[in-house]
Amino acid sequence: MHITERNTQDVVVLDLKGRLTIDDGAEQLQDKFKSLIFTGHSKVLLNMGAVPHMDSGGLGQLVSCKLTARQAKSSVKLVGLTRRVVELLTITKLINEFDTYDTEQEALASFMATA
Repeated sequence: MHITERNTQDVVVLDLKGRLTIDDGAEQLQDKFKSLIFTGHSKVLLNMGAVPHMDSGGLGQLVSCKLTARQAKSSVKLVGLTRRVVELLTITKLINEFDTYDTEQEALASFMATA
């Protein structure tokens, strides 16, 4: 897993590339996300367009990100979900727990609408 961080307006965008699995990426995402939240970033967008596969460890990490954000009165949103990831979130009935968007522009606009 490779994670690239960039700022757009007051939103931190994390571009994820690679598999999000318990062995590859989940712990890295956890460390990066918690670091952002604990340093005062309140709006985080996870760009998952280049995540071809996610297992239960990756799914658990997304849930952990959501809970961490909620506890810090911050928000995390997802963009660019692949079909495989959408299927996994749907099967586990977690799709409704996340704000998901097809495009980054839509996701960024949603942050501004709730500001």
